[in-house]
Amino acid sequence: MSGLFTEAALLALGVTVLAGLSTILGSLAVLRADRADPRLLAIALAFAGGAMVYVSLVEILGKSAGALVMEHGLRWGHGLATLAFFAGVLAVIGLDRLVPNPHADVAAAAAAEKTELRRVGLLAAAAITAHNLPEGMATFFATLDDPVLGSTLAFAIALHNIPEGISIAVPVFYATGSRWKATMATVVAGLAEPVGAVLGYLVLAPILTPTVIGLLFGAIAGIMVFLSLDELLPAAKRYASGHEATYGMLGGMAVLAVSLVLLR
Repeated sequence: MSGLFTEAALLALGVTVLAGLSTILGSLAVLRADRADPRLLAIALAFAGGAMVYVSLVEILGKSAGALVMEHGLRWGHGLATLAFFAGVLAVIGLDRLVPNPHADVAAAAAAEKTELRRVGLLAAAAITAHNLPEGMATFFATLDDPVLGSTLAFAIALHNIPEGISIAVPVFYATGSRWKATMATVVAGLAEPVGAVLGYLVLAPILTPTVIGLLFGAIAGIMVFLSLDELLPAAKRYASGHEATYGMLGGMAVLAVSLVLLR
């Protein structure tokens, strides 16, 4: 078992832990009694969505195709990468069917009764925890293969984990009056990412051939694009009052593009 966790694997796990625990930053919203600024939430969500779409389509899917082309030739390589991409999309759609992922409207939730707030907070925590598992796998395997790529993906995931933390912490705090309980709810959700990384690594480490890596990256790209389009960008539009979602999305793409160039 110890042989599996090489220096590279430990580095990838560390990056995944940092990305996951950024959820805790969302609990800082409960240190003040007023609500989080909806426009800032819109920008943050859209920024993360744009960053994740860009890095998935420009880098991760390219790495998938590259690995598979080397093993199976041009046509089959690109075909397998494409199939893996949409397999990832279908996998996360299936997860959505099993555990719908609510993005609580913080302002509306805070006006509800305490029992409703508690239900909203716990439901959000459970759903976000489940959805953080594949994100943890994505960050881990991306970092394991390429620390620069993994770090940029972790940055994008960390950004969108912050407003997710807010959607958990604020209703829990207003329901219970306990900042500690609100913070611990975000800790549990954040730890799902390294847990998902470790479980995925233990299952896949013995069979990490170039073909498996290529298929895995294709699926990761599909998962990240779907999460961005289905969750982050629509949520950003709900919080926005103008063009914040569009500006945030383009800003996220621009920052990731520049970072990928500078970190080569």
